[in-house]
Amino acid sequence: MTAAASSTMAVRVWDLPTRLFHWALVLAVVGLVITGKVGGNALVWHMRLGYVVFALLGFRILWGLVGGLWSRFSSFVHGPGTVLRYLRGSARPGEHLDVGHNPLGAGSVLAMLLILALQVASGLVVDDEIAVTGPLNKFVSSAVAVKATAWHKGPGQWLIFSLVGLHVAAILFYRFKRRQDLITPMVRGDKVVEAGTPASRDDTRSRVTALVLMVLWAVAVWAVVRLGG
Repeated sequence: MTAAASSTMAVRVWDLPTRLFHWALVLAVVGLVITGKVGGNALVWHMRLGYVVFALLGFRILWGLVGGLWSRFSSFVHGPGTVLRYLRGSARPGEHLDVGHNPLGAGSVLAMLLILALQVASGLVVDDEIAVTGPLNKFVSSAVAVKATAWHKGPGQWLIFSLVGLHVAAILFYRFKRRQDLITPMVRGDKVVEAGTPASRDDTRSRVTALVLMVLWAVAVWAVVRLGG
């Protein structure tokens, strides 16, 4: 075995709950785009998928606090100084900035979570005066509903399209320019990294914890939706 080969090893970076969240969110967002564009009866499923995204986002926030090491916000949300060092290629020993979400990718992830949260929030109170009224519409004024609907159909969806396009472009850049595969680790969980890199916890206990959190948040989403009657 060469020195180069022995200096790297496969490490569990993405725990199963994070991977399931990621791909479930991808499918839900694709479904939202399709049902939103089809309109008509498909809008019933558009609303349902919106509730799914609501549940997924809530889970991801909780999992960002208690999940596997590299899924925690503390592992990839960095200050300006760290981001600048990363851009200059002068990361400090032991920072492991390329193991999970690197500082640039972290910005994209946080932006996506924020914009999706705004889309969900606006979707809960929309009123297009044709076929769709959000379950919490009765709790806001007509002026707020109009603004939420305009955001949901306009800037909100285009920001999501832009962020998805940026995400795909980054994946292609790392795949063909830097020869780094970002997709396979998000499928299998393991990533070849520097030897000695700490792994994310991904055992039965952590998976059961994730399941409980997901169920509890899904119940909370159901309760919020039911407020509209």
